[in-house]
Amino acid sequence: MSETKTLNLVQAVTDGLNVAMEADDDVILLGEDIGKFGGVFRATAGLHERFGEERVIDTPLNEAGIIGSAIGMALYGLRPVPEIQFSDFIYPGFDHIVNELAKYRYRSGGQFPCPVTIRTPVGGGIRGGHYHSQSPEAYFIHTPGLKVVCPSSPRDAKGLLVSSIRNDDPVLFLEPKPIYRKAIGEVPVGDFEVPLGEARVVREGSDVTLIAWGAMVPLCEEAASRAASDGIECTILDPRTLWPLDIEAIVSSVEHTGRCVIVHEAPKTCGFGSEISALVQERCFLSLEAPITRVTGYDVPFPYTLEHAYLPSVARVLDAVETAVHF
Repeated sequence: MSETKTLNLVQAVTDGLNVAMEADDDVILLGEDIGKFGGVFRATAGLHERFGEERVIDTPLNEAGIIGSAIGMALYGLRPVPEIQFSDFIYPGFDHIVNELAKYRYRSGGQFPCPVTIRTPVGGGIRGGHYHSQSPEAYFIHTPGLKVVCPSSPRDAKGLLVSSIRNDDPVLFLEPKPIYRKAIGEVPVGDFEVPLGEARVVREGSDVTLIAWGAMVPLCEEAASRAASDGIECTILDPRTLWPLDIEAIVSSVEHTGRCVIVHEAPKTCGFGSEISALVQERCFLSLEAPITRVTGYDVPFPYTLEHAYLPSVARVLDAVETAVHF
């Protein structure tokens, strides 16, 4: 059995960056305040001192410039890992990401891979208001050429990040900031990867499948524990890699339970839960015992004072589970 250490999620991110940088001199970090300060969430703490200012680069406050610079670095053979301080600030670089980064490998006939891993914190739960709490995964999943990853545990945060950096395709690596320090677990020491494109079964049950990612996974764990006290057993499936999606794992679980509840923070309309719902409907129609249900944020700007009302809650998840089981 490999040696492990206890880390929270943000420490696991730092550990993953350290492993990738130690193994490959071409891995470069860049972003606002990531150097001497160690990042607004301290995800890059200590790396500037260890690897120096030429590999941990403090940039101006210019997201378009950060992404554009990273693309140039990647085309010249480096493996840049830019940080966008909050995912809400990624939109000035949106054109670079969807029209350039995502398409370089395709437009060059495979001659120019563009291995950029964009790290960015996502989600609410820290009372950040509508400019620091959004969940933009659906915008990027909609873009061919991008991979989108969102861990929910320290082990996955480290392993998926190392895999993302070593992957030759561009990756948007979404870090659920409300559980940066709440999610604590055992993480393998040293070089360690979790394969992209493979879902994780967090909990097994026979009555309903809960599909969730990021900060919604521990929420669903609490809901599943409460449901179990009422005799309802839930499977919790964490896709981990949102795209490419491990649809086989989802289909296998839903065919077994006959019921599916999808939980995410982003607004309901055109959220990624809509696509998962369609994929499940296409493949599991004859196995479904109840309509597919989504428990999500609302179709409004992310609120500040009513954050608790906007975000999915244990009560809302339990209600969806009970409705599905008793349909």
